[in-house]
Amino acid sequence: DFLFFWGAVFLVTTTLVAFLKKENQELIPAKEETKGITDTYRLLFSIIKMPAVLTFCLLILTSKVGFSAADAVTGLKLVEEGVPKEHLALLAVPMVPLQIILPLVISKYTAGPQPLNTFYKAMPYRLLLGLEFAFLVWWAPKVKHEGGFPVYYYAVVVLSYALHQITLYSMYVAIMAFNAKVSDPLIGGTYMTLLNTVSNLGGNWPSTVALWLVDPLTVKECAGAQGHHTCATAAAAEV
Repeated sequence: DFLFFWGAVFLVTTTLVAFLKKENQELIPAKEETKGITDTYRLLFSIIKMPAVLTFCLLILTSKVGFSAADAVTGLKLVEEGVPKEHLALLAVPMVPLQIILPLVISKYTAGPQPLNTFYKAMPYRLLLGLEFAFLVWWAPKVKHEGGFPVYYYAVVVLSYALHQITLYSMYVAIMAFNAKVSDPLIGGTYMTLLNTVSNLGGNWPSTVALWLVDPLTVKECAGAQGHHTCATAAAAEV
């Protein structure tokens, strides 16, 4: 019902925009210098070869390694420890207003000449929240009872996620502001797309690696097995 309702809303609003919104014919948008796919990729290659852009790309591709495990694995581990999926999904609801308000607030601090300062300042707090998430996973079985989890545990989880959203959006908005600021206006779309793609890749590959490393790095013990079994692999755990 939820998906059906919002699907209908999207269909109605986009249809209204298509029929009611008129283009301003007087203002002719400046065309980018690129002409086709080949020229665009040549341009992107020439941009990425610039020393400053190359350094920035290396920074962005490695900057999120420190908190990738906490971001990608915490929710899965909480479910593994017995926290119901529907409760975790419900806890995401209070985050929605926060996610709407945060960019508006943070943009005031990233509008200046050095938007990346906000990125640097938020990073240590986001790293510390990784320890907080690890504590939440460790704490879950300690407070679990027959009826589930106490209200104060969910309150701590919501507060932790809210603080995490603040650091996450501080870094996200700062990067977007920086990309918009340094992009050449003549090829703004191409330039910004390149930097934003690298930024997105910098957030995705560490999370993928973190998820892949969960099994090899997890210490398991087999109860009731004949002989010594470490259960290090999925096949051994199944046996």
